[in-house]
Amino acid sequence: MTKRQSEILDLVERRGPITGEQIADELGVAKTTLRADLSVLTMTGRLTARPRVGYTYNSEHDVDSRLSLLHELTVADHLAVSVSVSESCSVYDAAVTMFLEDTGTLFVVNDGRLVGVLSRKDLLKVTLGGGDTKAMPVTLAMTRVPHIVTITPEASLYDAAVLMVRHEVDALPVVKNDDTGTGFAVVGRVSKTTITRAFVELGQRYTV
Repeated sequence: MTKRQSEILDLVERRGPITGEQIADELGVAKTTLRADLSVLTMTGRLTARPRVGYTYNSEHDVDSRLSLLHELTVADHLAVSVSVSESCSVYDAAVTMFLEDTGTLFVVNDGRLVGVLSRKDLLKVTLGGGDTKAMPVTLAMTRVPHIVTITPEASLYDAAVLMVRHEVDALPVVKNDDTGTGFAVVGRVSKTTITRAFVELGQRYTV
């Protein structure tokens, strides 16, 4: 949007409804000079033109623009550090790690490649089963690839939220193909807390 278009928007928001002639007079230019700018602002929905009334500011366009930001937020800009354990880790040690790191999801890796995901629900199931958690490897409790829902850094935060709701999970591993091309390398995680924090940040930046 050009400087003159911004000036037109500001004027119409303050003075609307206002005619093209009045806008031209206020800005000190010929009406014909504004014709292209007014056409752009009208076609994009920022202004509404009414015969014999003039131009009015479309406040709903601001709301639509702000909502579109939800689709522009990327996972890469909001991902958190992942907490990982190895395949040889015991269920007991995994539970301790989860508590100490204050996280609800652990990623199980082998040579940096994602092989499984362990959640609080997984730990609860094996604990209620009465097994020896200190001797039990996490591989017996985790969800394995390819049954893990993942997301890439380039995806939108909105898409991540949709996946979490659809699959009823609290977090997603953020992955990219590893150097060998034989698996996924974990580069971070996105969780319900991530989504909530981004939502709060938007609310602090904009008011409707």
